[in-house]
Amino acid sequence: MKKMQWLLALVLTGFIGLAQAINLPGPVVSADWLANNLSEVQVIEVRTDLASYTRNPEFDVDKKTGKKFLVEVGGHIANSSLLDFKKVRAERTIDGKKYKFLIPEKADFEKLIQSLGINSEKPIVLVPIGQDMSDIDEALRTYWTFKVYGEDQVAVLDGGVAGWLGEGRDFVTANNAKAAGNWSAKAYRKELIASSEEVAAASKSGKPQLLDARQPAQYLGLAKRPDVLTFGHIAGSKELAPELLAKPSNGALYFWQKNTYDALMSANGLSTKGPTISYCNTGHLAAGGWFVMSELVGNKSTKLYDGSLYLWTLEGRPLVGVPLN
Repeated sequence: MKKMQWLLALVLTGFIGLAQAINLPGPVVSADWLANNLSEVQVIEVRTDLASYTRNPEFDVDKKTGKKFLVEVGGHIANSSLLDFKKVRAERTIDGKKYKFLIPEKADFEKLIQSLGINSEKPIVLVPIGQDMSDIDEALRTYWTFKVYGEDQVAVLDGGVAGWLGEGRDFVTANNAKAAGNWSAKAYRKELIASSEEVAAASKSGKPQLLDARQPAQYLGLAKRPDVLTFGHIAGSKELAPELLAKPSNGALYFWQKNTYDALMSANGLSTKGPTISYCNTGHLAAGGWFVMSELVGNKSTKLYDGSLYLWTLEGRPLVGVPLN
């Protein structure tokens, strides 16, 4: 009888623990929220500058106001894990050909996230550097990858670590090793990924709408990235430049409110309700367009073109732009 009572108490304790597990307030969390719930979540700092994780940040003082401000990001949030953004995308072989910049296979992504000490059933907060939209898009591309593999308890820190440091919050520089976690994919949401054939059909018919998430010079064909073979944009696409997607404040970038994004979409000829495919050069900046349209505006019929113009031009597909001298 005592054994049965003990087992019942254990089960009830488990249920209570699950009921008390924290839920993320949305796709974006504030520094205040994270500071108040730090022990209840798992923090992953997504960076390309890996050395910044263990060096001290640099601050300066405004001579007029005497206020300290952040000059260069360094250090990290206590107990966070460091994710090298270069590992978030992979080289894969498709139909006998090798392509870069693609979403990793399920097993490879699981192994990568487990190596950070991340476990299932506990919310994840992704932290970018937060000083440039390109580095924020590193976290957003990671967020999209988590979503593809069925993880819904994931969010991004508004302002990134730059905002965290700029507010004078605690940081550490020690890199503590963690035991491997048990995080695993819960699904494979193919509906979040657009293929070249879908993009080609959209270019011809106008549906879904195509969102080009690059800078104006690249969209117009005045400049291009080395990984894209030709100049210009996919015919029929509308541009939403990355510099429009966040507002600067005290050395960090923060997301706008939904009504601002609604107005930005409208001003750029984009519908906030119709099916949408976001693309860029390699699928990095496209994550910003996808995140804003899908997660902040709420248009869940939004896809990301994995590989983007790198893949598109490798396949010999055309781009259009202004005439070049």
